Amino acid sequence: MAANVEKVKIVVVGDSGVGKTSLVHLICHQEPTSNPPYTIGCSVEVKLHDYKAGTPGERSYFIEMWDIGGSTSHQNSRSIFYHSVHGIILVHDLSNSKSHQNLRKWLAEVMNRGTAKENNGGDYDSEQFAGIQIPIMVVGCKADQAQNLREKSPSGRSSIAEECGAVEFNLDCNQVKHISPGSTNAVKLTKFFDKVITRRYHSRDGGNQVNTATGNRLSYVFTD
Repeated sequence: MAANVEKVKIVVVGDSGVGKTSLVHLICHQEPTSNPPYTIGCSVEVKLHDYKAGTPGERSYFIEMWDIGGSTSHQNSRSIFYHSVHGIILVHDLSNSKSHQNLRKWLAEVMNRGTAKENNGGDYDSEQFAGIQIPIMVVGCKADQAQNLREKSPSGRSSIAEECGAVEFNLDCNQVKHISPGSTNAVKLTKFFDKVITRRYHSRDGGNQVNTATGNRLSYVFTD
């Protein structure tokens, strides 16, 4: 019964227009969206995920993906979406290096529930991310539009991914094959979802979620 299926909450954040809505739609529906709507406030999609698929411990969970609008005009009101977060997906546009640089600010905003304190002109110290326990994923969208991918560290990962210990992949949200079953991206996504669920339901600290004031109760908030 669906009523007995437990759930986790993952927020999807990044600058306006980077492809968050297209990414969420692709993950939840396994098909691209030709005309993604402009997100004002937040929209929520739900995916049924098989935790530890193919093992004796297999169990179904709902993955709630909270697509947070990236407009700067709504920055002061976004904090209401950051309660009881179990996972974070940071999204940037591969053809826009500024959107990648801004991921640090987005991560700080979520971790501080919208009250991030800026310093050094708005740059965030990488030490701020040291010891983060909540699972994080970094996704670069619009691979089809990126002529020259940003510089990466010698390990082949972007700096923000290394700083917060995040898994990372790039894709074109118009290509279903980029997250087709068995693909490298699909495997990374599955492991990320499993990690979120493990930390939420199968670890001693109960997932060490961000801002647990609302407990297990999650509310859907839509803004016209």
